[in-house]
Amino acid sequence: MITLSSRVEFSSEDMETLKDLMRRWSSCKRYAYQRLLEGEERRELKKRLQAMFGLNSRYVDDAIFRAQEVLKACKEKRQNPKKVIFGGRSLFEKLKKNHLQGKKRQELKRQWEEKRKYRLYSRGDRSKQGNLNIRLLLEEDSIKLRVSVGNRRWITGKVYRKVSREKDKWIDFIWSLQVAEKTKDYFPYSVELFIKDSKVYAHISYEERIAETTITKDSGVIGIDINGSPFHIALTEVEKDGNLLSYQSISLHELVGKKREQREYMAWHIAHRITDMALERRRAIAIERLAGMPKGYRGDGRAKLRKRFHQWAYRSILEKIKVLARRKGIEFIEVSPSYTSVIGSLKYAPMYNIDKDTAGAYVIGRRALGFKEKLPKNYLKLLSREEFIRYSLSELKEKKQGLKEKLKKEGNKYKRNALKTEISKLNKDIKLLVHLLSSLESEPETREPANLWKEQVREEVKTSYKLWQVLRVAFTFPVLGKSFVRDFSPLKPILVDWGRSVRRLAPMPGVGAMASSMPETDQKCSLIHFW
Repeated sequence: MITLSSRVEFSSEDMETLKDLMRRWSSCKRYAYQRLLEGEERRELKKRLQAMFGLNSRYVDDAIFRAQEVLKACKEKRQNPKKVIFGGRSLFEKLKKNHLQGKKRQELKRQWEEKRKYRLYSRGDRSKQGNLNIRLLLEEDSIKLRVSVGNRRWITGKVYRKVSREKDKWIDFIWSLQVAEKTKDYFPYSVELFIKDSKVYAHISYEERIAETTITKDSGVIGIDINGSPFHIALTEVEKDGNLLSYQSISLHELVGKKREQREYMAWHIAHRITDMALERRRAIAIERLAGMPKGYRGDGRAKLRKRFHQWAYRSILEKIKVLARRKGIEFIEVSPSYTSVIGSLKYAPMYNIDKDTAGAYVIGRRALGFKEKLPKNYLKLLSREEFIRYSLSELKEKKQGLKEKLKKEGNKYKRNALKTEISKLNKDIKLLVHLLSSLESEPETREPANLWKEQVREEVKTSYKLWQVLRVAFTFPVLGKSFVRDFSPLKPILVDWGRSVRRLAPMPGVGAMASSMPETDQKCSLIHFW
């Protein structure tokens, strides 16, 4: 989808007519949003709104469509849809301040009303010469915008758009309109009108004609993983046989603290850089299919991290990469995001001595090529040893006890919220290991038992995402010593030398968490052996 901006000038009389239409349409959109929250059906709502706001059926349908988009965006961002403020929360909060008076208050109120009241949107329709309600008219010396105001009446404004370069999309768009007029083969384009600083602007959107895909995954892929801490993009070049060929990273810290327009400009440059690399190396592009990402909430005790996540424009960057890839004929593949970071961290980060983000991008690339990830045999052996699971479980319980003591001493309510969240996560991890341990204890040594998910856990364990989750819980803190780590190289000995590594993993009996979880007979041993 390509969106082009332009300015439109109307006569003073037509301007008042347009403002009245915009007010009614914006009110219709807000009213439709509230009714959708109450669960009202679109068809019943459409019939009632036409008479209520004096709009034709297409304007009403577009208002409901826009309201549905807002509702959908709230759900994807995991925000409360009942707290949406049309016109912008930032301006609304400023207007609530009692000390703000005079011209400054009037200026803020004008800006808020323009965003809240003066909007008008019409979707495109191929069968109605591109757009029925708001249509572009090509004349000999100018371009006009015709707006339907009801009862077979229209107002017309003159369109102004400066063309600053030869490859401006506006040139292609106007040329396409001219061809459509001659051939009568119209294409749909949507138009949104809005008022800013007392001037009318138009956003014209249309589907771009996609180039034929010439570069496919048959020649390999470039896996992409965008990360918020540190803020960067990890890129891996994966050959068609699944082997890692090369990797690099692109820092995104320059986007932090910039205005929206600046971030958009820099994001386009990054997208061009990545797609040009894919074009040069003849590789397809693979990313995670990200529907939404939790960014925290007020009072969670993690203000700095929340601020960074709110500036983490991963969706915007990926959409730009997707658009450019299609324009350049590069295959664009979206894969499931399930456990890509966990698999990369525990399997490929120690294997190739790379960081967890690069390893995650490598898993994304392999998944796009159709490869499935198996748990390494030595990891499977550890998961089938009761002693190791008991040790991991004891370490997590000891950490939980430490957090509880810290929670009692903490006076800051926001920091207490952060500690409670961490304890809640630990409870889920502990429950996961308890389930696995109970399944191990319930089966005799001579058999190959199955856990609660009907998966074997001794020797020949069948790999699944839940086993990767168990592995993450059992390894990250108990073995590596931290809840969040970036260096997974200590896991390499486990993958390479089983005999030596398991002895290093075993702590001295009677020390730390092991003292409370081991029977007295086991405490006489000098080392624990997991076989």
